[in-house]
Amino acid sequence: MASNDTFSTNEITSGQMRAARALLQWDQKTLAERSKVSLATIKRLEPLTGPISANRVTIDALRRAFESAGIQFIPENGGGAGVRLASRSDQL
Repeated sequence: MASNDTFSTNEITSGQMRAARALLQWDQKTLAERSKVSLATIKRLEPLTGPISANRVTIDALRRAFESAGIQFIPENGGGAGVRLASRSDQL
């Protein structure tokens, strides 16, 4: 690992990013605006497969944007990582 700020993580996969955007009906520009992550970075991360490789600040910003909109990340547990849109009662 070259730097403590850059790492490969299984916290969010590129597939989870795409699925979360689809559930929210967000385009990449909306995700960029909501997360304060550059559109270029989102375009670079999404086509990849597997866990995204980005600095912790970027991953945290993406996760916060999705979670504040109701996305719940489902960890890899032998069945594959995923996402779901929380019901309103789950968000309270």
